[in-house]
Order: sequence, then structure tokens, then C-alpha cells
Amino acid sequence: MQDQVRADTDLWVFGYGSLMWNPGIPFIEAIPARLTGYHRAFCIYSMHYRGTPARPGLILGLDHGGTCVGVAFRVPARDAVQTRHYVRTRELVTGVYREAHLPITLLDDSRAEVLAMTFIAERQHPAYAGDLALARQVRIVRKAKGLTGFNLDYVLNTACHLQSLGIRERRIERLVALLGPHLTTADPSKTSRPERTRALARNATGGPARVAAARIRLGDRKRFLFRRAISSRLEQKPVD
Repeated sequence: MQDQVRADTDLWVFGYGSLMWNPGIPFIEAIPARLTGYHRAFCIYSMHYRGTPARPGLILGLDHGGTCVGVAFRVPARDAVQTRHYVRTRELVTGVYREAHLPITLLDDSRAEVLAMTFIAERQHPAYAGDLALARQVRIVRKAKGLTGFNLDYVLNTACHLQSLGIRERRIERLVALLGPHLTTADPSKTSRPERTRALARNATGGPARVAAARIRLGDRKRFLFRRAISSRLEQKPVD
């Protein structure tokens, strides 16, 4: 009964990517959890932070099928509205992610099932890459760079953090292996610039990896972002 009360009064947020190691939310519990029906994958094109429209990179998304082990954050009810606003602002920048409230299983002694807020890949969005072959992912990741740095760094950071959390992702591990020689530090900022440059140069092989990135029409952009707009208006309404 206690778990049911917690689920009803507090907000649960399920993290499967950077949210796991950089949540930025006021949580009071962080518990390993399993989501069934979706899996973690490099299925989203990044055309700003880890790539460009001419040469997109790849970032994580939750796609249909399989299971995903991540971290469930319990946010106290008093911080729920603020947390939902923060996470939506962080995740719904382009509309390639869609907010969903899905049942997850807490992987602690309770094995309780709670409803958690998370974000899944919007398959109709032009930035949805789908299930690309690993060889194709390698070519894209090797060549992409965006506002926040190399796509290679993003992939290595993801793999290192998953490993530190004890989460096995064999497809991501195979991707890292196929990327060839590289520096496996979880914090590339601690690596000297010459070392990093040499490591990246070793990976810059295999020919161009250009991707035709579809432009988002104004009407489609409004359609993909309508959920955030509606959610914000609902939160601003006074409670009777």
C-alpha cells in the first residue's frame, strides 16, 4: 500500500540516457527500473548539438519493442509541476520526442510497478532515424560534430556511463567496438587537446557519412510541439 501511495502522490520520472547521470531535478529517490515495450537505441538524428543538417549525428531515443533498464527518479509532489516543466523544456525542443506515462518496474526489493513520465521517439518526425545497421551508425558517428562537440564523444560517454551504472547494452557495446581505436574516458574534457585530436583522427575513416536531413515544415513543427504548448497552458491554469 505504501508504494501505491507514493506513486499517487509523487512524480516518477524514468531516465534512459543523459537524464540518468545528469538529471537536474529535485529527486528523493533514484532506483534502477525496467521499462517493457521500448528499448534504448541511437535512433534519433541530431542536427544541432551533435551534428548539422548537412551531416547529422545520432543520439539516444526510446523506440518500440524490447525492454530498457534505466533509473526511476521519485520527485516529491511539491516539486512535480516544476519538474515536469523542466524535463519538457529539456526534451521537447524539436518534437522528436513524445511525452508518455508508462508503467515501469522498480528493481529494488519491492519490485513495485509505478507510472512514470518519460519520452519516446516520435516515429513520424523527420529526425527519426529508425533501426540503422551498425555499420551505418559507425559511419555517421565518426563524421558528425555539432554545437556541443563530437558525436563520438556522445557515444563514448553514453557507453561509459551505462557501464558505471552496471547496465549492459550489447548493441551499444558493439557500436563502440566497431568505432575502432579511441580514448574511452568518460570525461573527454580531462583529455588533452592533442591526444583527443589524434584519437578522433584515427576514427575519421570510412568515407563521407552524409545524411539527407529532411526539413521540418512550419505546419509539422507546430504539430510536433503542440503537446508541450498544451501542457504549459494546463499548468498555468489556476486550481479551483
